[in-house]
Amino acid sequence: MKKLILLASGNGSNAERIVTYFRENGLAEVAFILTNNPKAGVIDRAQRLDVPCMLFDRKDFYETSYILDLLEREQPDLIVLAGFLWKCPENIIARFPNRIINIHPSLLPKYGGKGMYGMHVHEAVIAAGEKESGITIHYINEHYDEGAIIYQERVAIAPTDTPESLAQKVHELEYRAFPLIIKQILQNKAINFPNYFSKKEKSFLQKQKFEDIPEIQSCIKFCKRNFYLF
Repeated sequence: MKKLILLASGNGSNAERIVTYFRENGLAEVAFILTNNPKAGVIDRAQRLDVPCMLFDRKDFYETSYILDLLEREQPDLIVLAGFLWKCPENIIARFPNRIINIHPSLLPKYGGKGMYGMHVHEAVIAAGEKESGITIHYINEHYDEGAIIYQERVAIAPTDTPESLAQKVHELEYRAFPLIIKQILQNKAINFPNYFSKKEKSFLQKQKFEDIPEIQSCIKFCKRNFYLF
């Protein structure tokens, strides 16, 4: 069974969704939830879900090897940032290359960077008059929200939408897509499909491994930037 470790700073709704999703399908288990916020709702969720939860501070994270040592001891297959607001230190990123992912509530590179999280993002998107928003799942690097993009999904913004209604739309995307993309990464077959594929074509491709689809080779040259293969 694969092992996940989650980091969260807030309410923990995405963390709970990930825990329950993988308990249902048996592919992976969440070994730990780590939080930097003593008032985070994710602590109560972890207790209710019977998942070990540990609180840490800036010294643990940035000035000592405490968290790095824990991660090395546990050797997770994937480290998932589920609403975690601190930038990961470079020693952790270096030790777990391409094994730390984050979800961001916008279509990066738009509306990313330090201070752009949660309702701050949705307020900025609405204020700018954008016609669409969405989610981005990406690997992390030493900069906020600049790691390689794994998956993006869009949602239309109606003229009547507010930051609050947009937040609800984006949350629905997060709850549905994040566990599925984690699963595909763990199974070594996540693909970000271009929108011009039909639902039937996407359904077929999602059931395949990339190397098993000779026809897709001819598509690579045309839509290379839209594919992320693992």
